[in-house]
Amino acid sequence: MRTGSEPATARSPLRARFWLSLWGLLWAIFGTAAFALAGRPGWAAACGVLWLVITVDMAMILRHIRQGPHYQPGPDVPPYPPPDNGPAYPGRPGSRRRSGPPYPGPPRHRHP
Repeated sequence: MRTGSEPATARSPLRARFWLSLWGLLWAIFGTAAFALAGRPGWAAACGVLWLVITVDMAMILRHIRQGPHYQPGPDVPPYPPPDNGPAYPGRPGSRRRSGPPYPGPPRHRHP
């Protein structure tokens, strides 16, 4: 849950992961073809497995990017309001949060 205490400039690394996966995909395709032509079937198979792993990773990255701001909040998505003193677990009667501020903040250091 977002409480508004995270840095204002925080960004998701999904786009960077996408470009790095694309770079790795190109090298895996090149490695598979080069080792297959060079007569190294073991290395070609290893690059082929890597190609498969990178393709699955790219599919997951694209899925998460397409989910939009609910998965990857941007600067235009406001933080969720802090929880109130309502039930800690909705649907459980008698379950209450402790009273006081929802987030006490960082510890205060006392210097002599």
